[in-house]
Amino acid sequence: MDAAVFLVVVGARFVLPLLIPRFPLPAILGALVLDGVDQTIFQAFGYDPPGYQGYDKAMDVYYLAIAYLATLRNWTSEAAVRVAGFLYFYRLVGVIAFEETQWRPFLLIFPNVFEYFFIAYEAYRLRRDPARVGFRAWVIVAAVIWIGVKLPQEYWIHIAQLDLTDQLSDKPWLWLVLGGLVLGVVAGLWFGLRPRLPAPSRRWAVRADPLPEEMDSAAERDRWFATNGTIGSRGTVEKVALVGGLSVVFSQVLPGLRSSGTELFVGTAVFVVVNAAITVLVARRWHSIQSSVAAFVGRVLVNVVLVVTASALLGRDDGDFDVKAALFFVLLLCLITLLDDRYRPVHAVRKVQPEVQR
Repeated sequence: MDAAVFLVVVGARFVLPLLIPRFPLPAILGALVLDGVDQTIFQAFGYDPPGYQGYDKAMDVYYLAIAYLATLRNWTSEAAVRVAGFLYFYRLVGVIAFEETQWRPFLLIFPNVFEYFFIAYEAYRLRRDPARVGFRAWVIVAAVIWIGVKLPQEYWIHIAQLDLTDQLSDKPWLWLVLGGLVLGVVAGLWFGLRPRLPAPSRRWAVRADPLPEEMDSAAERDRWFATNGTIGSRGTVEKVALVGGLSVVFSQVLPGLRSSGTELFVGTAVFVVVNAAITVLVARRWHSIQSSVAAFVGRVLVNVVLVVTASALLGRDDGDFDVKAALFFVLLLCLITLLDDRYRPVHAVRKVQPEVQR
């Protein structure tokens, strides 16, 4: 029973974020809520998963990685994409540092500002055009979230290590404080921020906006790779950091893994670069695969062959090779690199041709 509950919750935390690129705001709010209640669900069934802190951080950086890739697909404000990219990778560095050292202040020094910044952008996009907001305004939004929201929250959770449910049970008067804070925030947004916002310029847009016409098919994105794709591009560097960082974080919660964080990052980086080379080669010589599922399955098969070949060449087929861990990292690598390859050309077109944003 415990295993079934754990698998259902973990499965939901893996699958739900995949809706973020198409339904950004409701999907990330759903992922945020699931992140907040998963431990409560475990406790309701009398289950205390070992290493919950590491598991929770790994799932956090995973669904936020999907959200970051969704900014490349959907966001029409280049300034907001730059701020979001910094915030995500800054947090990823902090999580890796924490997992390697278990020094909690890293989670305060590197707060998770990206999540609420993503929510703020998508909430604004519901009725207004984010492309008309300048870089300075997005930095101010990030700074307000950083100082006013995340620093107190990260201190409460990771430094003071206080549980809100326990505190409310022990000190009922905290309900009044919490209610006052919520009302204060709502009043500040309604009376302070709302009058300063431009008038709504669109109907409610819960679903992500359509892609630019010249980038709305896999064939068009592959043609972009055939022309502009290079192994040494910034996109490849970001994929190395993204997949490598995720792999290091997940390595802390996967049982039986023998590789160190550094070894895993370097090995992952090699596979990411090889995949980048294959992507460029396929884009230049063969037809594209329109279906994301078919493209994902194809990548998995290719990378399974690469892993088996590398294992044989390195002499890791003597029982020291963890097949389950290797398959997990293959699936993770294929998912992240596929989404990156599908979404990065869209961002590149918007960046070079700002008129597409209107």
